[in-house]
Amino acid sequence: MALKFKHKLDSEVTISELMSPSHSNFSGKIHGGYILSMMDSVAFACASKHSGNYCVTASVNTVDFLAPIEVGELVSMKSMVNYVGNSSMVVGIRVEAENIKTGAVKHCNSSYFTMVAMDDEGKNAEIPGLIMETAEDVRRFLRSIERMRVKKQRSTEYGHDGFDLKKHLHKLDKYKVQVEL
Repeated sequence: MALKFKHKLDSEVTISELMSPSHSNFSGKIHGGYILSMMDSVAFACASKHSGNYCVTASVNTVDFLAPIEVGELVSMKSMVNYVGNSSMVVGIRVEAENIKTGAVKHCNSSYFTMVAMDDEGKNAEIPGLIMETAEDVRRFLRSIERMRVKKQRSTEYGHDGFDLKKHLHKLDKYKVQVEL
């Protein structure tokens, strides 16, 4: 099979939804879990458009809620493929909320979802490569590689197998913990 490539614009997806009271939590702000569900949906759509296959969520990078979203605000989520592997891709998502009365827009969240393309038998499916056209595209791709490297290093150093307690115990000295081994 000849290697195919796609432009990021071919798979970009933006969704917008007006936030209603049914989406709010006990403090009257939009529930973070609802926002995460929307982010998963837009990541799925973006990854599926790029791969041409059904995609599943493999992992979610750090999710920081930067600003609360209010009932009545218009939430928009823009997604794009930042990195591609053999069957996996990293989808970057930017979440913004607009006050529809004033037009003020605030950045509420950014996150990265690792999605895996699946074939009809439920096995990993090969995906097209990514055409990068700007320095920003290259930066996003390289940052994705760096996040994967850091994740792998973290899981190796602090994994159950081979964790060296003596090597790391001193790191707890400045925290409010009491170790009773």
